[in-house]
Amino acid sequence: MATEWITYRVDIIGAFVLFSSSLIVIMRASDLDAGLAGILLSNSISFTETAQWIIKVFSGVELLMSSVERIKEFIDMPPESSELENHTASPFNWPKAGEIEFKNLSLRYSPDSPKALNDVSFKVKTGSKVGIVGRTGAGKSSIIAAIYRLSDWENGTIIIDNKDIKSVPLECLRSSVTCIPQNPTLFDGTVRSNLDPSDEYSDAQIFDVLAKVGLIDKNEELCLIAGQEQFNSSGPTPKNRFIDLSTVVRSGGSNLSQGQRQLLCLARFMIGARNIMLIDEATASIDYISDAKIQTIIRTTMATTTVLTIAHRLRSIIDYDKILVMDMGRAKEYDHPYSLMSDRNTIFHHLCRQSGEFEKLFDLAKVSFNSKRQDR
Repeated sequence: MATEWITYRVDIIGAFVLFSSSLIVIMRASDLDAGLAGILLSNSISFTETAQWIIKVFSGVELLMSSVERIKEFIDMPPESSELENHTASPFNWPKAGEIEFKNLSLRYSPDSPKALNDVSFKVKTGSKVGIVGRTGAGKSSIIAAIYRLSDWENGTIIIDNKDIKSVPLECLRSSVTCIPQNPTLFDGTVRSNLDPSDEYSDAQIFDVLAKVGLIDKNEELCLIAGQEQFNSSGPTPKNRFIDLSTVVRSGGSNLSQGQRQLLCLARFMIGARNIMLIDEATASIDYISDAKIQTIIRTTMATTTVLTIAHRLRSIIDYDKILVMDMGRAKEYDHPYSLMSDRNTIFHHLCRQSGEFEKLFDLAKVSFNSKRQDR
């Protein structure tokens, strides 16, 4: 639209210049040489094209200068707080249990912006699965930003395994907590380089993880560990691209489906065997079947892992241990899904009503609640 806007106006200016030049030539015909008049008119005709070219060049230069502006912004950016402070050494296997506690945490992204988190307090027990819900701008993603210390807090603390995370070096903190983002991040390389970039794990360990997330089946895993290859009857082409760890993965995983990208990111987490996993709407852009598959993997293979899941699909988290309802940066509700749905006055009850599948959600929450109560 901007291009059409500028082209239309340059054409009008060009027509006006040509009209003015022609009028001058006619009015001064007796005084002007024929050659001079021809040069004047030919330059007037080419004015429009030249003006558009100049504008295009200037706009291109201005666009490319944005990269210089970004570089300057990063140069002027102050270093993160952990580089300026002295921290106590963290245990090698921290966090061992995966217990998380927020105590009166308040966070804002800039001095002039409103609080993204306002006096938030809740506790996540070891191995618990907690779903975080709320409307857009409620502060769901800010909880993950706070755990990773992407912004400094105004007040409050976050304690993981009885240790204030502000006393933990950023490199240790961020390598000890795994986040699966909404858009899976894959790099140009191979299946192995995406799962094990540091080359720390054996082929057997990688195949075991790929089998757990369903990218290869159990029979293929056993054949691969035994050194045998499985082929199609029609030729030597492997049945599954993931049984060859040297299979090329293009930048961003463009040669994989959305579900395969998410499962590959999930496998990357599982091979690291960390005790805390943050899921930031990772299943929002995939179908219900793939979503259900990922949630089943999380429940069965990560029973002892503490999981915080931000979700718009309530069905994905309806059988979690707890639901944290955020609203305007505050933690409004925190309880089992069945308990929240049973109370008509809760925000979560209204969210489930608005989803259009309240009865189905209620039945799933009830079954989960009764199952957990029997286990106790």
